[in-house]
Amino acid sequence: MYHVMARGNQGRAIFKDDEDRHRFIATLADACGKTGWRIHAYVLMGNHYHLLVETPEGNLVAGMKWLQGTYTQRYNLRHAVRGHLFQGRYKAVPVESGNAGYLETVSTYIHLNPARAGLIRIGKEPLKRYRWSSYPSYLQPAGRGPVWLERGRVLGALRLGPEDRRGYASYVEGRVLELGRPAAKKELEAQWHALRRGWYVGGEPFGAKLREKLDRLLRGLRRESHSGPGKREHGERAAEQLLQQGLAKLGLSAAELEGGRRVTPEKAALAAWLREQTTVSLRWLAERLAMGHYSNAGGSFHKLKPDDVRKARQAQAKLAAITTKT
Repeated sequence: MYHVMARGNQGRAIFKDDEDRHRFIATLADACGKTGWRIHAYVLMGNHYHLLVETPEGNLVAGMKWLQGTYTQRYNLRHAVRGHLFQGRYKAVPVESGNAGYLETVSTYIHLNPARAGLIRIGKEPLKRYRWSSYPSYLQPAGRGPVWLERGRVLGALRLGPEDRRGYASYVEGRVLELGRPAAKKELEAQWHALRRGWYVGGEPFGAKLREKLDRLLRGLRRESHSGPGKREHGERAAEQLLQQGLAKLGLSAAELEGGRRVTPEKAALAAWLREQTTVSLRWLAERLAMGHYSNAGGSFHKLKPDDVRKARQAQAKLAAITTKT
């Protein structure tokens, strides 16, 4: 579990309007589908965003690279600009998820960001008026709201039932009112200091485990990677499953991938499709599709003749039908 925050380059806005916010949320939904992430809370502000994200597959790095890279591409394309959108690397603070108090602290901090920033009038407007966070979704009945938003853990941390929307609204709106009282606000800010300045959110035993892990990594006794040939990675497993479906759809066998040209219409279509649907690397695609150098998996359409490009587009349409059904 991580509290993730990223800011715009040089403090500039990363959302110019509501359309940008819709696009970011859609990109976040895509990222969850690719990585298996579970989002427990989020908020979009003017020049930054916050996530409380759980990564069952241990793929935060690959997922964040895809999320921020893809949103930057979509933002730049829409606004006809170039360059970096985000300010360096995102910040990811590990959260001790086994302790309900820490989940409560982080999720409350995230949901109250609009009130702290003065985006609602405390005491005159409810926090739910601010649309660009997960809080309004917490107030919806089960079955509504994003499928990738997990509400049960945060509600359980407050000893609320999965359908106790009123109880959660009462809790959050009460905290909003506390922000309007100087003494109470000072106490809340003290609780949130570790979120903004610390490198983890949890008890000392949790911190000790993290320090031990870091020490082992620094000594070279254990190496971890978020990419490579290991099939435990969520993106690679998902890509392998999709590849088998794609081969069947195109009437190809695995053996046919190994023979013939390195760049064919079918291989080009499969590579482009798998890049859209998963977070696998170009090297993985090139190796799995027998395309030789990894660059062949990145821009293979440009290496095809006009007739082959048409064939590749037809193959893409067939593959898109698989995605639509799933």
